[in-house]
Amino acid sequence: MTNLDVKPEEIVCSETTAPAVAELLLPRDVPLGGPRAMTVRRTLPQRQRSLIGSWCFLDHYGPDDVSGFGGMAVPRHPHTGLATVSLLFTGEIAHRDSSGADALVRPGEINLMIAGRGISHQEFSTADSTLLHGVQLWYALPDATRHMAPTFEHYAPDVVLGEGSKLRVFIGSLAGSTSPIQTHTPPLLAAEVNLQPGARLELALDSGCEHGVLLDAGDLTVNGAAVPVDHLAYLPPGQRSLRLAAGTNAVRLILIGGEPLAEPILMWWNFVGRSHAEVVAYRAAWQREIGHEVPAAPAEDIYDDGAPYPRFGPYPSGQPAPLPAPPMPTVTLRPRS
Repeated sequence: MTNLDVKPEEIVCSETTAPAVAELLLPRDVPLGGPRAMTVRRTLPQRQRSLIGSWCFLDHYGPDDVSGFGGMAVPRHPHTGLATVSLLFTGEIAHRDSSGADALVRPGEINLMIAGRGISHQEFSTADSTLLHGVQLWYALPDATRHMAPTFEHYAPDVVLGEGSKLRVFIGSLAGSTSPIQTHTPPLLAAEVNLQPGARLELALDSGCEHGVLLDAGDLTVNGAAVPVDHLAYLPPGQRSLRLAAGTNAVRLILIGGEPLAEPILMWWNFVGRSHAEVVAYRAAWQREIGHEVPAAPAEDIYDDGAPYPRFGPYPSGQPAPLPAPPMPTVTLRPRS
């Protein structure tokens, strides 16, 4: 998924609640695409919280009836320095990228695309998807791996059943279940948790990590604090357990976590870098490679940072036209942590 409008001046602030939940991050509506855009609810990044672990971006969408307008239609676009995680509750999305991956995103499964030094991809909901509902997350790669070659992984985790609960661990380890997904970043966690009405669940956490709980549906308290639907509850490092309790309505939530990323990052449009000049170079490379500026390959078919040319390709022919990058801001972009 492309981030069409990450502009620091539009990022909303978080609100502070009871100490059991350090912050409650409010969603904001963001349109993806043109006049018939699909609207998503964004809870990361925010002005007061750019990261949870390495997680730097979280979009939540649906359930949307997409039978009348075609659903998700995000043409080819670039990424650098990050990984995308696609999770669905309902529907199917067709993913294609320049690493050679051509795969479906299905409910209960994870598609992980690591951009590394550069990748481009597209996402279109399938023709028979009449209802679309899910989340997409990004995490930032640390300096040690952000220039790696792009990769793609798919995983369908087993369901972990409890008394009135079930969960799937997509990334990391939780409740005795461990994902084989390789993230190439400090320890991360991503899981889906479902609770029946009135059910309670206590999960052991890594106290060295920070965590976030996104409530998709139902009545939920987190460590005794109520969390509204579509909001993201933030828990700082030091928490050894997570107490979840469902009210009268069944709960579905996404739990994320990770070791705090001890590196400031700079995120603009679909790029994660470390400096304004780096992002300018990524944008220029993309524009040239798709023919929207003077086409010019670097000397000896390699960029200054060692990435091969084309950084964001090659790409199969016969696909929808790629998305050009928006203009750079008139101010110098600054890294944030």
